[in-house]
Amino acid sequence: MDLDSITEVVAPRTRAALPAWRPGDAWLAGGTWLFSEPQDGIGRLIDLPSLGWEPHAVTEQGLQIGATCTIAALGRLELPTAFSAAPLIGRCCRALLGSFKVWNAATVGGNLCLALPAGPMIALAVALDGECLIWTPEGGERRLPVRDLVRGPQETALAPGEILRRIDLPAAAFRRRTAFRRLSLSPNGRSGALVIATLDPAGAFALTVTAATRRPVRIDRPGLPGAADLAAALAAAIPDGLWYDDVHGAPDWRRHVTGLLAEEARAELGGGGA
Repeated sequence: MDLDSITEVVAPRTRAALPAWRPGDAWLAGGTWLFSEPQDGIGRLIDLPSLGWEPHAVTEQGLQIGATCTIAALGRLELPTAFSAAPLIGRCCRALLGSFKVWNAATVGGNLCLALPAGPMIALAVALDGECLIWTPEGGERRLPVRDLVRGPQETALAPGEILRRIDLPAAAFRRRTAFRRLSLSPNGRSGALVIATLDPAGAFALTVTAATRRPVRIDRPGLPGAADLAAALAAAIPDGLWYDDVHGAPDWRRHVTGLLAEEARAELGGGGA
């Protein structure tokens, strides 16, 4: 869609060349959402891919994902064999339903910052203890767990002028066993519920719920819970007002299927099958 309110497009090559943030600005990454519908009040686009950030890098500390890394580039990434949780990346990428054109334009950072409940990159980053590296307008930076970044549908903890620069996933998180479950109302529909369970070598269990809730929910336990314990934990962590309600699923349906998917994931990690 043409954005007929745009009067200027800035393509900085360095951080020092970033213009001072002002009302009416918008960061441009992949643009798959920005150009999908009218954007009232936007007069200037600031192009982030022009900064030339590296898409991803594997270090001793884990995986660094540049915010402008595309879904396609992340999906092609080959990780060390010791990273047992690596297949989770492909599963979350495939949960972003779209054509190859979307995959090659949509960015990981854009998926997080758009903060839609069904954002699969949010689910991936929360499940693997992701941490945001954020550039501040004053020239500094701060860090924030991804689970604290998303506050609700299209609402994040980013202040005006802040930029999500990178997402860091620690190596320890990749050594966990994982179980992934996703459900939608139609075969090619947006996720109505997405659940990721993990179990680390020491036995610690975590359950991440997205798509069904207005913001990501993470439940951590020192050991694998029983079925009744997990059901009680879900009920305590997700009050009625936190279940999401839109055309892709009613709250009561999302609550019900999330419970089923969570128990399947728990049973899989406990050796009980799916």
